[in-house]
Amino acid sequence: MLSFFRRVSKSKVGTGIMAFVLIAILAGFAIADLTNFGSGQINFGMGSGTLAKVGDQEVNEREMSDAMQRRLQQARQEKPDADYASVIGDFNAVLDALLDERTLLAFADKYDFPLSKRLVDAEIAQIPGTKGLNGQFNEQSYQQFLAQQRLTDPQVRRILSAGLLQRLLLTPIATNARVPVGMATPYASMLLEQREGEAAIVPIDSFKAGLQPGDAQLQQYYAANRARYMIPEQRVLRIARLGPEQVSNVTASDQEITAYYNQNKATYAPSDTRSLTQAVAQDQAAANAIAARAKAGQPLAAAAGANAAVTELKDQTRPAYAGVSGEKAAEAVFSASQGTVIGPIKSDFGWVVVKVESVKAGGGKTLEQARAEIAAKITADKRKGAIEDAVDKVQNALDEGSNFIEAVGTAKLPVTNTPLITAAGTSRTDPSYKLPAELAPALKTGFDIAPNDPPEVVTLPGDAGYAIVSPGQVVPAAPAPLASIRAQVTADWINSEATKRAQAAATQIAERANGNVTLADAIESVGARIPPSRPIAARRIQIADEQGNVPAAMKILFSAGAGKARMAPNPSGGGFFVVKVNKIIPGNALSAPQLIGQVRGELSQAASQDYAQQFVADMKRQLKAKRNESAIQGFRARLLSSGG
Repeated sequence: MLSFFRRVSKSKVGTGIMAFVLIAILAGFAIADLTNFGSGQINFGMGSGTLAKVGDQEVNEREMSDAMQRRLQQARQEKPDADYASVIGDFNAVLDALLDERTLLAFADKYDFPLSKRLVDAEIAQIPGTKGLNGQFNEQSYQQFLAQQRLTDPQVRRILSAGLLQRLLLTPIATNARVPVGMATPYASMLLEQREGEAAIVPIDSFKAGLQPGDAQLQQYYAANRARYMIPEQRVLRIARLGPEQVSNVTASDQEITAYYNQNKATYAPSDTRSLTQAVAQDQAAANAIAARAKAGQPLAAAAGANAAVTELKDQTRPAYAGVSGEKAAEAVFSASQGTVIGPIKSDFGWVVVKVESVKAGGGKTLEQARAEIAAKITADKRKGAIEDAVDKVQNALDEGSNFIEAVGTAKLPVTNTPLITAAGTSRTDPSYKLPAELAPALKTGFDIAPNDPPEVVTLPGDAGYAIVSPGQVVPAAPAPLASIRAQVTADWINSEATKRAQAAATQIAERANGNVTLADAIESVGARIPPSRPIAARRIQIADEQGNVPAAMKILFSAGAGKARMAPNPSGGGFFVVKVNKIIPGNALSAPQLIGQVRGELSQAASQDYAQQFVADMKRQLKAKRNESAIQGFRARLLSSGG
């Protein structure tokens, strides 16, 4: 298991895969249901939906479906159009991780190593999504977390249990593995090894002169490389749009505008706001006394003294104030003029005395003032309804067997025919053509359905409405005719032949440079126009620092022996590298004790991981772990064919 961790932890996708095993997945993705992939062949005594089994634990297709979909969702965060083909390389690693998880659970079951509910509960409480506003575990938050992640409580507990068992069973095995200094020193010295040599590039362009294919050669090359010149399937799509533009003649009438205004007079009627001072007393006698003093001219706050709670309420509307003191008080207050003292009035929380400090009159709107606003709303609603009615007509016609022209004719929709386009919406005959972006759903559907399938009604994004789409002409995928791409095929043939010549020259140079012949002399002996060689030197530790991104020339420098030369293609294309190693200077790590310590630490870590890996492997052997290979391969194939 830990060898898997070590492999993937340095890759771009490693964090996501390890997160599944180690519980970080619980804070990640929403897990959507995946279609039941069916069943494979029965093998090893396992059910058709079982991919692997260890002890009493098994990995079934549904669990693998969920795991791969999580992986796909993570990939789509970086590449939105990713599909299962994009992540199928992680299939075996994910399956191995699930089987390793089940191995720990099966081992614990067999040897009576139970995990208490309280221990697992404590792990659940550490998941951020399970905590309430006070930072403590909250059952409601936990249920919301489960719903969001589409996980069940048993699934969460199983994943957490596996993580706990990893910590409890493997940590003692893997902790404090030690590698002796004497073992680490040669490895450290190897990193300090220095090499010097020469490097040259043999460019393909130097071998293109005089190359011109005859008709027979071109035909032969074209036939052998037909797949390179494939034109994807092209279709003419018939599209009828049904959106705001198609119902632009639908507008609000004067009668509808007037009726709407009369039905919503409260919305458009004049309104005012009032600033109030309010005193609330708990008995009527005290409230009467406060009201009398206020009406006699005392400020309400002074009149209330310590016998009531006084509040200033600024710019209150009637509904807002009714929510504070009740409808009875609001009616009295908004019927009074500025400066009036009202009350006492009985409310839900005591006796209320109110003074109207100021009144701000609201404007309201007349019918003419509100006409444009009302017309826009009614028109939008009517057009939306007209679109839905037209779509229903079209769909009903299609359901009754009408063809494309007949169906769109029921709603009198204009039809647009695209030129021959690919699934990307581009035209080979008209490079300037590009299907409008809002028709992307119609494009996808137009290529998904078979030529003889009924037309489809597609919902467009936003408020764009609908599109009715049907394939017209369909041109299957095929190689482009040679006559139409003759210049391209000619250039490819020349490049291919020049590549063969350059490779042969590079091989010849490398062979001649072995031994006492310098790389410069070997290049000169070929007789081609090749740039002169250049010196190259480095220490092996520099390659280690590159973390796998090692230039091709450097790889050759540290893989060939002294006095030897090798050739390799340039990964970027365009030619071949030839490198000769002239001198190897062994490293001596005794002068770099810090490097020895660093290498010793890394080797110790690797040893710890290997100990844990071997322990899990022994668990599998003892528990007789089995894989249903036929079911695995069948499931993998169905996963790829589903697309995602």
